[in-house]
Amino acid sequence: MAIPTTSEAAAPAVSAARAGTANSLTRPAPPFLSPFLPDMCSLQAVFLLVLLGELLALALTLADSGLGRFDWEGLGLRSFLMQWIVLLSAALLCPLRFRLSRLPAWLAGALCYLLVLGVTLLCSGLGLWGVDGWQDDDLDTLLGNLLLAAIFAGVVLRYLYVQQQWSNQQKAELSARLQALQSRIQPHFLFNSMNSIASLIATRPELAERLVEDLSSLFRASLAEPGLVALADELDLCHQYLEIEKTRLGDRLQVRWRVDPVLGEGSIPCRIPSLLLQPLLENAIQHGIQPLPEGGLVTIDVGLQGEQLTLGVTNPVPGKVTETAFGHSGASINSPDTATGSSGNRIALDNIRHRLQAYFGDAASFSAQFETFEAESADVESDAELHCFVVRLSYPVSFL
Repeated sequence: MAIPTTSEAAAPAVSAARAGTANSLTRPAPPFLSPFLPDMCSLQAVFLLVLLGELLALALTLADSGLGRFDWEGLGLRSFLMQWIVLLSAALLCPLRFRLSRLPAWLAGALCYLLVLGVTLLCSGLGLWGVDGWQDDDLDTLLGNLLLAAIFAGVVLRYLYVQQQWSNQQKAELSARLQALQSRIQPHFLFNSMNSIASLIATRPELAERLVEDLSSLFRASLAEPGLVALADELDLCHQYLEIEKTRLGDRLQVRWRVDPVLGEGSIPCRIPSLLLQPLLENAIQHGIQPLPEGGLVTIDVGLQGEQLTLGVTNPVPGKVTETAFGHSGASINSPDTATGSSGNRIALDNIRHRLQAYFGDAASFSAQFETFEAESADVESDAELHCFVVRLSYPVSFL
């Protein structure tokens, strides 16, 4: 397998200015709104409501007549009344769910409770009057229906409340987990960057000022709320990071961007978890370029395969990766040890893997492995081999 050595592709055009990028990255993500009620207008919710209504009507009929003398006519009347109560209540609550979510839970629950009782009273009264007119014992039937509706509605609303609290807790834990995974800038990078900036203040103040702006953008992104950002913003942030490292490493750091023209033009509005690609570049430079006296080339691939957004980062590694180090060629980073001998490498990659899992679940893919390429560059002997570390990940654009 030969490593691609085509002419370096132009870096993707990013239209946002630095100030605009910083603002977009630091804009707080909207809070997780979890309405008190689910969407009762959805097909699944309507099906469940109809099923629950029929089961309740069947249970009441069995309790009244038993199996031996099953009252089919009574089942039909109860089913008709039950569906009117259930579906009319759902139709009234459906447009109110987001308004109710802004109210305290006890008040929203009380309003839902009263609405269901009101619908039960209306449907039961009209049903009893429409069958054979108002009878003396219809009041008992009406009160019985209200009692059943009160019990049933109370149980359902309590279940929905507990489910909402559980959902909010899960989302809060996920948000905290993503925040902890995202806000992790390596201390060595900060110290090296500050040293580089300090050395440039006297000789090249304009460059030092630009590097301070780039470093500020990185910290804003790291401290911002976790969430999805535009792909162009993430790529712009990576350019700013690489500019800082380029100032420190000089010609030892070579970068090749290979971006799908469709994504580079921005015609497809793709989004990406904030600070997903930048840590991979930092990992490639720290464990690949920096240990090599001559430096090396970092290749960044950004493409679109069907409905999958694909990202890849390739960097050279010092020394030779042998099969015995992993048990087989091209082993995964999950193996016990790596050729770099650094646990920080695995920590950074596990960080990215966990964030992908949190955002996209099993729909995302992630691989990190060592690969050997045949060198075709004029700077390398024709029979030489390049040992590289390759990280590839993908996730469905349809999720975004």
